Amino acid sequence: MATNMKSSFSRNPCTTISPLPSGVKPGPNGIFLVSTGISYLDKILGGGIPLGTLVMIMEDNEAPHHLLLLRNFMSQGLIHQQPLLYASPEKNPQAFLGTLPGLLISKSDKHESGSITDEAQEKNLRIAWQYKKYCDEQQLDRTEDGRKQYCSDFDLRKPLERKFLSRQYVDCMSIHDTPDLASIRERCFEFLAQFSRHKGPINCVGRVAIQSFCAPQSQYSNMDWKMLSFINSLRSTLRSSNAVCMITFPPSVLSLPFCTRWQHLADTLLSVKALPDEDKELGRLLTDYNEMVGLLCINKVCRVNSQVPAVLDSTTFSLKLQRRKLLVLECLNQAPVDGSGNNSSDISASCSGSSKVSSLDF
Repeated sequence: MATNMKSSFSRNPCTTISPLPSGVKPGPNGIFLVSTGISYLDKILGGGIPLGTLVMIMEDNEAPHHLLLLRNFMSQGLIHQQPLLYASPEKNPQAFLGTLPGLLISKSDKHESGSITDEAQEKNLRIAWQYKKYCDEQQLDRTEDGRKQYCSDFDLRKPLERKFLSRQYVDCMSIHDTPDLASIRERCFEFLAQFSRHKGPINCVGRVAIQSFCAPQSQYSNMDWKMLSFINSLRSTLRSSNAVCMITFPPSVLSLPFCTRWQHLADTLLSVKALPDEDKELGRLLTDYNEMVGLLCINKVCRVNSQVPAVLDSTTFSLKLQRRKLLVLECLNQAPVDGSGNNSSDISASCSGSSKVSSLDF
């Protein structure tokens, strides 16, 4: 007797998963991540910056190393055509866009895109070859399936192409001589309203970059409680939006209690430090000291949908410029202690119990 066996598990034909936009990838605990523009920093933070979170960077008064992180963060978003809201204490914030780094093209990629045979030179016109070379360079930063890479490498000596700086994707505002935070609050909340999670699946991702938020150039720099309230409301608005925000601030301008409150409001907290000039003792302890431009400290790592704190192998990393154009992070490695000045004959030890002065005999 035949019986019809029917499984109780069936796929819902109405359920479809929409593809993620460029520059976004799924992460643990049901979150989605975007890149910081530095691949090693993405690994430290667990894959990138979770959507809806706030990243804060404490500046150093002696060196503007925070701008290196901010530039890569902004360029990474513009490469993927993610709208950007940039606020700066400068009177002309558009000038800062000209300092954003462009895509890094390695020598192997240049050789592949620039190599041409003698037969092709004879058959094709030079203008057609230049057009082909331009088209090939546009594919250097793409994966095999044609999608742009999640995290790109940027050349700090090469400016970002103008096509990524169109008004459609970039909105700049100056906080210089700003009397209060009402205008900044309105611009930020109006920008984040475009990426509300209540509108459905993720179609586009936004980025907010605020440079030197409590700079003395703004008139609200002495309004401690109002600045704290703005950061708190901005963080709560980010939670319900598909956007990320990066704020840099000089901690020396704030009082210690308010600086501590700012650090607690940050989902991800970083700090940069300048290296002391010609520190010979530090140079002997650290390898490749001449290539280092500063230090990066990981004070807090964002943990969304999880109460387990992140345990890092190291919290201090060196900022280096490879070939003076590529920003990389490396763990601080201590150089081996030079034992040339020690005399082995002064050590009297022997596993055999002999009283003679000799090396260890195993």
